[in-house]
Amino acid sequence: MDGTQCLRTAPECQWISTTTGRIAGDPYSWMQAVHWVHGAGIYTPSRTHGPKWGPTTVALAQELSALAECRPGIAYLARKLGVSERTVQYHLDMLREAGLLAYVSKGTRITGRVRQTSVYERIIPAAFDTALGIRTVQRDDTAPTHTRVPVGIAETGRKTIAKLAKKAARKTRRRRSRTRVSREVRCTPMQVGTSAASPTGSSIPPSETELASGSHTHPTPKKATNKPRTLNKIGRRYQLAQELITNVPWLNKANVARIAWITRHVADAGWTWHEVQAAAEENSPIATGDSRRPSGLLAHRLKGVHQLYADPRTRRLMVTAWEYSRAQERFRHSGYDQPALTPTTITRTAEQAMRAIAAVLSQPAADTDADADATLHTEGAIDITTLTPAEVLEHRAYAADPDYVLAMLDTLGDRDTRRLLTNRLVDQALVTARTVPTLAPAF
Repeated sequence: MDGTQCLRTAPECQWISTTTGRIAGDPYSWMQAVHWVHGAGIYTPSRTHGPKWGPTTVALAQELSALAECRPGIAYLARKLGVSERTVQYHLDMLREAGLLAYVSKGTRITGRVRQTSVYERIIPAAFDTALGIRTVQRDDTAPTHTRVPVGIAETGRKTIAKLAKKAARKTRRRRSRTRVSREVRCTPMQVGTSAASPTGSSIPPSETELASGSHTHPTPKKATNKPRTLNKIGRRYQLAQELITNVPWLNKANVARIAWITRHVADAGWTWHEVQAAAEENSPIATGDSRRPSGLLAHRLKGVHQLYADPRTRRLMVTAWEYSRAQERFRHSGYDQPALTPTTITRTAEQAMRAIAAVLSQPAADTDADADATLHTEGAIDITTLTPAEVLEHRAYAADPDYVLAMLDTLGDRDTRRLLTNRLVDQALVTARTVPTLAPAF
């Protein structure tokens, strides 16, 4: 057969009902056809990727020829040949495309059902009979063409079929990769040992007494490193993620790897878990059940914060503001059950403070400052130096009402009021008082 001719079977002709070849009478005859395709070099796979036709293909064909029913499992063939399942599928495709295999039934992969293995029939291509001059006849005119049987061979093909018979009788083995043998396991030139090292050049081992006492040391002792291991960038990200999951309630069920990826920018910038929580809850607090995907909410809240708070100073201010807002929220919620301050109460408190100040001013000049301070304290005025932090926060919670801030300004003055209520609350109350118009009576 001309070596330039390409042997290739179309997909629609790879079924037993449409094949142009004939069923092999025995595995020995089929292996002759396989070796003919292998030696002639007339088959080229249509695929441009994956393995090519070679010894693995012949070894796979030998495994198929040993089966009573050509119904191979991919995992079984991969285990027998020591290759991957995908490699087995590639070589089965080449055997079908070369016309050596034909589908009897194709396997199924229906979800929820047992997967069925493909059943093949071993085929001898018509090109093989033509090249070697093998004569075939149809025993029954009504039988399919793939049931033809050989009845003779041309004189020119006898020598070739004899060579193919010898190859089919031998079992082809896949070549093993050559690995370099270590020098320690090679034999000596005199074949008297398994070590390449000379016994005269080896060092004398220490005595058992030295080993038991611990006096013998290794020629290259290991250096003891008691220093703590420094985390690299990836380790720091995972450390921050673990701290967030441990300390932040609404992140307790999040995945560590996902949180480490979300917080990679802030972790590289040296943020602490407290700063990350403050940045995430800066605009609004987050409860434990507010989000079904806490990691997605955290990613949304942290978008761009590493650029907004780039230096430690701005991060400290942000954390301080966040802590103050949380304290204000707690006081607002805790005050729901208490009666709200009315303008009459605020005015009464301011009048009491005014009377205390007037009483101090009306005393003679000979009175000491200590007596004045005692009178001021006993009359109900506010001494900001003696207030506890809880009382300071309570006054700042009341500062949401501009009238209360104005009354405190009249009582304590601008300096002490700002020390007590902060500049922001005082300025906010003053702006509100200037912008809200005074309504005239309707009648």
